[in-house]
Amino acid sequence: MKDDQHGSLATADMRVLEKRITVSRRAFLKGSGMAAGVGALSAGSLMLPARDALAAEFTTLGAATGKTLLVMARDIFPHDKISDRYYMLAIEPYDAKAAKDPALAKLIGDGVAQLDALARTRFGKPYAEVDTEVQRVSLLYEIEHGAFFQKIKGDMVTGFYNNKAVWPFFGEEGSSWEKGGYINRGFDDIDWLPKA
Repeated sequence: MKDDQHGSLATADMRVLEKRITVSRRAFLKGSGMAAGVGALSAGSLMLPARDALAAEFTTLGAATGKTLLVMARDIFPHDKISDRYYMLAIEPYDAKAAKDPALAKLIGDGVAQLDALARTRFGKPYAEVDTEVQRVSLLYEIEHGAFFQKIKGDMVTGFYNNKAVWPFFGEEGSSWEKGGYINRGFDDIDWLPKA
C-alpha cells in the first residue's frame, strides 16, 4: 500500500494474491503442543494455520491481537514474496513492550477492538478473518488518521524495512563501506533507466 501526496492509503492497481505462509519450527512446535513436551500430535494441532501459530507468541496482548497486527502489517506494506515471519519480526516487540507499558497495551488493545468492531459491522467477522485485502484496506481507511494506525504504520517503516533479513528481497546489498564502498561494486549499473 503506497501513500499518495496527502498521506492517504492508495488502492489503485492493487493486486490480490494468495500469500504463501511459512512458519518457524519454534512457532510450529509451540502451536502443535510439542514445545510443552507433548509426545504425540493430534490431527487438529497439525492443522493449526501458520498465522495462528505465529500469533500464539503474543503472550501479553494475546494471540488474536497478534494475528490482527500481523494481517494489518501485511495490508499496510504488502510484499507478496515476503513471508509472514519477516512481518512478525517487526511486530513481535509490541508484546514485550506492552507488558511494561500499560499505555501502549491500551492503545493497541483499543485499536484492535475498534478495527474488529468495524470489520464485524461491515463483514460479520474480525479484521484478521476478513476475506480479501481490498475489504480489509477499506477498513484501514477508516482508522488511518488515528493514533493506533499511525503508531503501527510508523513503527513498521523502521521495524520491517530496517531488518537486514528483508533487504535482499528489495535488491539491497547492505553496507558497503567495509568493502570499499559502492564505487567499484555497481553503483552505476542501473539498466532500467532510459539512456540520455
